[in-house]
Amino acid sequence: MNPARKLDRISGAPPVAVVDIGSNSVRMVVYDGLRRAPSPMFNEKVLCGLGRGVAETGALDEKASERALLALTRFRALIVQMKVEEVFAVATAAVRDASNGRDFIKRAEKCLKANISVLTGKQEANFAAHGVLSATPDADGVVGDLGGGSLELVDVRGGKLRDGVTLPLGPLRIIGEIGSTDPDIARGFIDEQLDRAGLLAGLHGRTLYAVGGAWRNLARLHMAQVHYPLTIVQGYSLDHSTARSLANFVSQLSPDTLNGIESVSKSRAETLPLSALVLERILARSTPGQFTTSVYGVREGVLYKQLNKRVRDTDPLLNACWDFARRYARSPNHELELCKWTDPLFNRGKMAEAPLETRLRHAACMLADISWRANPDYRSGRALTIISQASIVGVDHPGRVFLALAVFFRYQGVNTKQAPRELAELITEDELERARVLAGAMRLAYVLTGAMTGLLPKIKLFVEDKKLVLAMPNKLSDLYGESVQKRLNQLAGVMGLEAQVRR
Repeated sequence: MNPARKLDRISGAPPVAVVDIGSNSVRMVVYDGLRRAPSPMFNEKVLCGLGRGVAETGALDEKASERALLALTRFRALIVQMKVEEVFAVATAAVRDASNGRDFIKRAEKCLKANISVLTGKQEANFAAHGVLSATPDADGVVGDLGGGSLELVDVRGGKLRDGVTLPLGPLRIIGEIGSTDPDIARGFIDEQLDRAGLLAGLHGRTLYAVGGAWRNLARLHMAQVHYPLTIVQGYSLDHSTARSLANFVSQLSPDTLNGIESVSKSRAETLPLSALVLERILARSTPGQFTTSVYGVREGVLYKQLNKRVRDTDPLLNACWDFARRYARSPNHELELCKWTDPLFNRGKMAEAPLETRLRHAACMLADISWRANPDYRSGRALTIISQASIVGVDHPGRVFLALAVFFRYQGVNTKQAPRELAELITEDELERARVLAGAMRLAYVLTGAMTGLLPKIKLFVEDKKLVLAMPNKLSDLYGESVQKRLNQLAGVMGLEAQVRR
């Protein structure tokens, strides 16, 4: 696989903003460009509760509307200040269902000075699903986007959207429909609505991709319970049994109890039990293999759909890592050379790779030089922190740990005993060994090239019989020295091979 073919190569793009007027919150996210793997530059939400009372009165509450309009006025000022070139604004269930929704949109567009699209239930569901696909191109399962006013469910497989349904199961909508927060009353209403979601029958053994702030809070709560070492919500996964047990437990808690739990957002305490109950009832009638949270949803789906197909088809992880290389590496194209230079080490025997492993190795190579400006004593720790906590997608938690440890070992040394155990325990022994081998190859590459391009393609590193061979042309023989031999010996030792230099 040539990693360069998986990059969108867009650079210098002006910032763009997505404004999402939801049933519970009004949010603006400013991204650093309309690109395959955009990074959020600014993110702010105001919990206006527009959807509260719509089911009972049929209209948006005036006080909630005023709060939303005030937030949109502030967002406009920030848009001007940040020199945002394009604004994509959408409104969802509350505005869609309210009798005064059109009047609100007219006022909102004057505040924001931008057009606002009121999404149909199907459009909202499709944007949420495309948001998940933008972060997880190989997603296979059902995307569940729970907002304050509705639940969207969409089947995804092979990069495409299949069946979908919109249900009135947002917690604010449930309260309005049943006139209560009583879980026993709510359960019957939720089950009645889920009976319409036939696509849940096809979820067995696949993944339920959970979108929405409420379900992200459930993930954070579980992380705190088990002292999980990597508090990244994106891609956090639970098996069916654990997810259902968690949802059932939270559905029975009172808002006062949830308010006392540090990992639960205070603004979600009132509605989180009903959100958990919706999840519990979904899991009661379906058996997904995994419940996986996604911070990518409607807003990211809106951006993703603006891209042309060629850019959408590029790899989100490799694009994100390439962005790091362009910003922080001494010579970004050297990292692309490093991808190809390490290919021969991973094409045979125990080190032979599956395509997903090749992709991770190439991503690690792009990240290999991001700490060069740090003090030498802190380079390994800086790399570990940046990569393990980076806002990157297209990778699960074990994959993220592999990337972080590979670059940690590249700076700290392949035989170090200082690797953080709590992170290392998230990957297998084979993956840990692969990270050390890759790190050894990186360490050898950098003493050979000084991180400059043009040399690695002329120097070969490969395995022959039980030897690790470094083949250097005569015209580059002056590059050979004690440091090169030391790094070659270390790599050979990790691989259980004998080192050999050929000139």
